Amino acid sequence: MRPRLVDWTLLTLSLGAALGGFATWLMHDEQVVPFVALHVALGTAALLPLAWKLRRVSPRLARARAWDWKTPISVLTAVAAIGALATGAVWTRFQVPTGYPNGMHLHIAFGIALIALAVVHMALRFKLPTRHDWRDRRSILRWLGLAAFGAVAVPVQKALDHHLNLPGARRRFTGSRPAGDDTATAMPVTNWMFDHPAPVDTALWHLSVEGAVARTLKLSYTDLLALPQSTVRATLDCTGGWHSTQTWRGVRVGDLLDRAGVSPSARYISFVSVTGYRWSLPISEAREALLAVGYGDDLLTHWHGAPLRLVAPGRRGFMWVKWVTQVRALTHPDLGQWLKIFTSGLESANRFAA
Repeated sequence: MRPRLVDWTLLTLSLGAALGGFATWLMHDEQVVPFVALHVALGTAALLPLAWKLRRVSPRLARARAWDWKTPISVLTAVAAIGALATGAVWTRFQVPTGYPNGMHLHIAFGIALIALAVVHMALRFKLPTRHDWRDRRSILRWLGLAAFGAVAVPVQKALDHHLNLPGARRRFTGSRPAGDDTATAMPVTNWMFDHPAPVDTALWHLSVEGAVARTLKLSYTDLLALPQSTVRATLDCTGGWHSTQTWRGVRVGDLLDRAGVSPSARYISFVSVTGYRWSLPISEAREALLAVGYGDDLLTHWHGAPLRLVAPGRRGFMWVKWVTQVRALTHPDLGQWLKIFTSGLESANRFAA
């Protein structure tokens, strides 16, 4: 394939794989599978043009005199591409490393670096494909071959994992590894970005239900425990690369909204942490969610969100807001939550700290 077509193909596949991976964070469980398949297929297909690219440029990279000031950017882009593909393959096959950062974290870091560097690389060496580049029918056939290679790779990789009984065969469809079902102590402790609050003093803490409601509720921890309790069996699938299924116990969000007299105009329910972190769900989905005080027969521990955390079945873990102190009924989407999840914990003090 002609050089500029290789470059644009790599950029297109990288962007597509990144968008597919990001989409898996936002979708419901049942919607995730095709996006995971797309992510794997595009990432695998990128192996071929990357090999063509490295074969073409390696002689020039081996000669120091051939370098210019742009070359280090090109080298870093290649390192990021190899790193993203390698960490993705190792994580999905062998699920290592499992500490912090684990293989999933490393894959995400290399992926973000690759997109940023690839855009800079293309801007520095910008050349649009010409009609002449497409005159060769073999270029189109190679494109079709890339698509077939990526598509076939998905079922082949799954079959290989099961045949060899690799750890990846036991991963969830999101890529996450199992981490102790029905054993709360086996769940890893992961906190989003800068959220590291001091333990909450339940004697000071309260939950408020406010916004588009007929009356604002303010419930102490004792009040909350006295309300009718519900349970839900749900899987916490963390974007940090692990999942754990527990029987969560607490108060249905719908019951709280009914007590507060939620307005017919309310469309979203926002859940706000003591750190300022917040996330919202459509009201129909939020009604079926749970504000959990415990799992099984045990109360939540601090790092798992005590005294109260959101349990949103089918949603990824970063939406399961921990240390909830406010439930807000909203009439419009909360676009500000996208900024808040990256700044929470920086400017918000835990006023309920023990």
